Amino acid sequence: MSEYIKSIRKHVGHERIMTVGSSIIIHKNGKLLLQKRNDNGCWGEHGGYAEIGETVENAAKRELFEETGLIANSLELVGVFSGEELFHTYPNGDMVANTDILYICEDFCGEISMQLDEVSDLQWFDIENLPKNISPPSIPGLMKCVEILKDRRKKEQSA
Repeated sequence: MSEYIKSIRKHVGHERIMTVGSSIIIHKNGKLLLQKRNDNGCWGEHGGYAEIGETVENAAKRELFEETGLIANSLELVGVFSGEELFHTYPNGDMVANTDILYICEDFCGEISMQLDEVSDLQWFDIENLPKNISPPSIPGLMKCVEILKDRRKKEQSA
């Protein structure tokens, strides 16, 4: 959790706060690298909250490296996701209204290593066979990403 969010929580407790974060979905050969979150036991993309003064692209790259050990060389914007479907209550009772800027990354390097305090597993999943227990705030962006990748695959196959 960012230092800024921690300081806000001291004042508002568990009340819903607006957050801005960014996330990356790693894609390679028709598979997505997803992480199993320690806080809710669900699968999702790699990301987190932007720090004050940090660009959302740099926040996404930082979070990817912290959570997986991978370095994103370039990012493709998938979209900005917000609204009630991104409201979330964490297991500790903290409520948020997330705004998430999501990227696909196909150009990356580094050795995979898990950040054990936030991530319990990292696995590659075929875009046609994703796990059932996706973290609720991750669902809209992940589904959009899969749609983009499937459309791209169809165009490549018909070319």
